[in-house]
Amino acid sequence: MSAARLAPNLPEWMVDHANRYLSSGGTDGHMYKITLPGRPEMLVPSLLLTTTGRKSGEKFIFPLFYGEEGGSHFIVASKGGAAEHPGWYRNILAQPDVEVQVGTAHIKARARTAVGEERARLWEKALEFWPPYADYALKTEREIPVVVLDPLP
Repeated sequence: MSAARLAPNLPEWMVDHANRYLSSGGTDGHMYKITLPGRPEMLVPSLLLTTTGRKSGEKFIFPLFYGEEGGSHFIVASKGGAAEHPGWYRNILAQPDVEVQVGTAHIKARARTAVGEERARLWEKALEFWPPYADYALKTEREIPVVVLDPLP
């Protein structure tokens, strides 16, 4: 099995961000500063999610914004409101054991899709750290998954 590498086809800003995160060991890049048109500057927490490719078996790294609740992290499979789920989400459906880097901490975790009241609660929390998720939800007919990353012992 090869070492983890950045997922293919990431937008350039994500590649730049992930490379800064990786090259600093997580001391730079954990908090991502961004200004979107019509919005004030935001400082958004980000992590690096490493999944196992469902087809290739290779390890791929995805930089994602996240929240925390009850000792777990959670992420949103928005893909900017695209019609299909992001590749990382399809990977975790096939293989839910993942690696997560949050700042300088490295965590092994099991990913699961939140449902019902838990999903609703976490979705509202996600809108606090990344309000554009609401816009993404309007662009797609799919329910955007909220994924909980439960740490493994």
